[in-house]
Amino acid sequence: MAGGRFITFEGIDGSGKTTQIRALAARLRERGEAVVETREPGGAPGAEEIRRLLVEGAPGRWSPETEILLFTAARRDHLERVIAPALGRGETVLCDRYVDSTRAYQGVARADLRSTVDALHDRMIRREADLTLILDLDPGEAVARERARGGAEDRFERFGPEFQVRLRAAFLGLAAEFPARCHVVPAGEAPPRVAARIAEIVG
Repeated sequence: MAGGRFITFEGIDGSGKTTQIRALAARLRERGEAVVETREPGGAPGAEEIRRLLVEGAPGRWSPETEILLFTAARRDHLERVIAPALGRGETVLCDRYVDSTRAYQGVARADLRSTVDALHDRMIRREADLTLILDLDPGEAVARERARGGAEDRFERFGPEFQVRLRAAFLGLAAEFPARCHVVPAGEAPPRVAARIAEIVG
């Protein structure tokens, strides 16, 4: 998978990841880079089917352990069918969530299962991002954004505001753990200012 660049976007729900991926993709394409925009869970046909199981329905639909298995299955399909081929072609892959979300959600915020997440990742995925941008936003503002947006994919938002607080702390913890890879980007400003900061980091 050498050759391309793999950039992931992380953060709590409502932090603006999708908006910023689109802005960065447009900027990179303007300067001639081939860019693939994708997301997790999902990004490939089989993984998208698993996505619907994970992001819709009642909060208690799955245990944290089951979620880890489902996320890992979706990620493996995504890696095989989208991420690895694009990187092999020398393209830039921009991904909305990756393994750091599983580390934060199931490894910390939902349960103390970080070692399980990492063990499965090491065995089945074995690929970290080259660069991870963690969009940091106050959970109260993030919840307001999500409510305004609406939609059926609200299973994790329905765990409540305290869950979002734990998630934010988990993502900031990952930034401290992996300082060479992870960059925290304040996401409370206007989108163009956030995009400018991301452009500085990406280069």
